[in-house]
Amino acid sequence: MIRSPLMTVMTDAVMKASRSLKRDFGEVENLQVSRKGPGDFVSAADRKAEKILREALEKARPGYGFVMEEQGVVEGTDPSHRWHIDPLDGTTNFLHGLPQFAISVGLERDGQIVAGVIYDPAKDELFISEKGKGAYLNNRRIRVAARTDVPDAVVACGLPHIGKGDHGLFLRECASVMANVGGMRRWGAAALDLAYVACGRFDAYWERGLNTWDIAAGILMIREAGGFVSDADGGSDPMAKGSIACGNEVMHRELLKLLKKAKG
Repeated sequence: MIRSPLMTVMTDAVMKASRSLKRDFGEVENLQVSRKGPGDFVSAADRKAEKILREALEKARPGYGFVMEEQGVVEGTDPSHRWHIDPLDGTTNFLHGLPQFAISVGLERDGQIVAGVIYDPAKDELFISEKGKGAYLNNRRIRVAARTDVPDAVVACGLPHIGKGDHGLFLRECASVMANVGGMRRWGAAALDLAYVACGRFDAYWERGLNTWDIAAGILMIREAGGFVSDADGGSDPMAKGSIACGNEVMHRELLKLLKKAKG
């Protein structure tokens, strides 16, 4: 386990926010049957969790900046540090009472992600990583899967939403990957998809149209677990590009080949 002061600060903040989300998730089921539905309630839950995270992190590390899903970019007095925060990754799952969502926090120092925490409140799974110190799930060191046969691989992806993304490109990519792998999954929470690659549950994963708060923590986690990460076209800066492809060395390379083939 990583017992640094920084990791203590991050996990404490995430656990504090998770208590609020757990309570709200318990209410979502009751709201499914109402005509109005739980939409407004979930938006409020999202904002509340972000407020808890921001206040806890500001108190522990005054001056650090923020890049947040709800409140946007907040410049800090310390220009070299920024938190990338997603208080509720997998909002649509949460909205429908599906227990596949997470809180994700990544710390950027001088342009590099140096620490990440992804917490799944529904399953009580805490994924943590710090640069040079490895990646862990609930105190156990994790590694990416060792599988190298693509036909045996389970590959995760993200689907573009209505009115967003290049649906035609995704369908071509999906056809290219689906014809070559053992199975595909779309679970609806990018941070958890990345954490699952880091701990070997998924062999590879790709998605386009992402934000920095979706992937900051997960990028470091996969690298600290021995994996390879790029943007979906093979470039070196997925946060700038807003897309991602990852896996062990072989799976990452083969996935990029299949995605490139789909682009023609």
